Order: sequence, then structure tokens, then C-alpha cells
Amino acid sequence: MKKSELRQANKSLRKTLSEDQVEDLSLKIANQLLTLPIWNYEFYHTFLSITEHKEVNTEFLLNILSGKDKHIVISKSDFSTLEMTHYLLTDSTRIKKNEWNIPEPLSGVSIDSKQINVVFIPLLAFDETGHRVGYGKGFYDKFLLNCKPETIKIGLSFFKSEKQIIDVFEGDIKLDYCVTPEHIYNFG
Repeated sequence: MKKSELRQANKSLRKTLSEDQVEDLSLKIANQLLTLPIWNYEFYHTFLSITEHKEVNTEFLLNILSGKDKHIVISKSDFSTLEMTHYLLTDSTRIKKNEWNIPEPLSGVSIDSKQINVVFIPLLAFDETGHRVGYGKGFYDKFLLNCKPETIKIGLSFFKSEKQIIDVFEGDIKLDYCVTPEHIYNFG
């Protein structure tokens, strides 16, 4: 399928999920994450969930990272440049939703992309080779290009993989893993 078709289909699928289902499936994804060999690093970037889009709830992941004393990095999106700036999440970080309902830090300690070891990526769909479909603005592709080549890229999805995304671009950056409530896909 094409990205646009997958984007629409998976947005519709997400709309069918109840709040309880989102919470239950998100907890299962967090438990799956615990089995990955990724916990010996220092800097972990995660997205803060857009509840209005029924994204995977990353609160469970944030609790895991805090419990393991990891440095948690979150981002602020600039829709004029389609780039993100990254900040350390601390007890004093103030979060506010922007006009697209994305929870973002108001300010904080800036973190360079090259410092980040593991990135948890929101997505709408992914295929059996590790290509992904996001919302279509390219924020994560730009961000991941600036990370170290060895940075581990992990997609989080409520749904299983698609067979193939047929309109993959040369600049699309593949995932290393994608974690669903029932399965861990390893693309390495």
C-alpha cells in the first residue's frame, strides 16, 4: 500500500480504540520493551503522546526510564522548519500542548541529537522491512539523520506490520525494531 492509504487506514483504526484499550495496549508495549537489549545506554529520546490522536501512551515508558535512572530527552517541533529541538526532561520541565496538541517542553537543557542513544518513534504504520509511515511532515527523518548511525530506532505501534510500503523514499530512515502489544519486529 501507499503511505497515504496506510496513513488514512491506521488513523481510522486508532479511532476505534477506547481509552481503556489504548492504556492496555500501551502497557503491553512497555512490557515488551523491557525484553529488548537496549537498557545499557544513557540518553533515551521519546515522544510525548498526543492523546487526541490515540497514540501509544508513553507514560509507562517514561516510568521505566525514570526507574532505570536514564536521561530522558523530549522534543519541541518547529513547523516552519519541520525540525525538532531536544531537551532533557527533568522534574522542573514545564510541558504545554502546542496548537497541534503535541505536548512539548517550554524550555530546558538542550541536548544535541548526537548524544541520543535510543529513539522511540511514533508512527501510523510500518512494513516487514522496517520502513514506517508517520504523519507526513518528515520531522523524524530530519531528526534521525542528525543522530549517530548507531542510534537505535524503535517504532511503537498498536498494530501489526504491513507487507510492504510501496512508495518509500530514498531519505526514509528505517527502524531497528518495532514493538507492538504482541510482537517485537527486529529489522537488524
